[in-house]
Amino acid sequence: MRRQRGFTLVEVLVALVIVALGMAALMETMGSAADTATWLRDRSFAQWIAFNRLTLTRLNGQLPATGQTDGELDFANRHWRWRQVVTTLDFPGVVRIDVMVQPGDTPLDEKHWMATVTGAMGDAVYPPQPQSLYPEPGQTSAPAAVAVPAASGSQSLDAASLSATDDLMDSGSSQDSSPAPSSLPTVTE
Repeated sequence: MRRQRGFTLVEVLVALVIVALGMAALMETMGSAADTATWLRDRSFAQWIAFNRLTLTRLNGQLPATGQTDGELDFANRHWRWRQVVTTLDFPGVVRIDVMVQPGDTPLDEKHWMATVTGAMGDAVYPPQPQSLYPEPGQTSAPAAVAVPAASGSQSLDAASLSATDDLMDSGSSQDSSPAPSSLPTVTE
């Protein structure tokens, strides 16, 4: 009589235990990935809420009062809690704005906010003074000094050097054969 070859009951049970342990580890990894994706989604929503609060404060047009403001809102089918803290900075007329956000359906945790955004706002901006580096045609004044990078560092051209360069270009004694605009100085080394 010939003996049949196959797996014994013990070998089959050991194989099933190995497969069960592998499947348990795989399910744990998949659950962790799902939790991470949910946490990242919620953190993104919290950052959006914080940026929205900061933007609304800036769009108000007036400096906010220093202190703390708390609020709640519904966003992305979830309830959220936010806190805005306004503090003065060492610069007059400039305030720092910190906006912290956490889910509203969790207990308030003063130390662990899900997202924090920091910005600044001020009314101490000097009105812009538009100035051109290039004089208008027919205008004889030029900027007082222009820094021009050179191979050995930077050299400064004053108004007299600029007008002398303009005179050279106007007289046609430039080393370049192509005509250069007379309002732009050319520096050759």
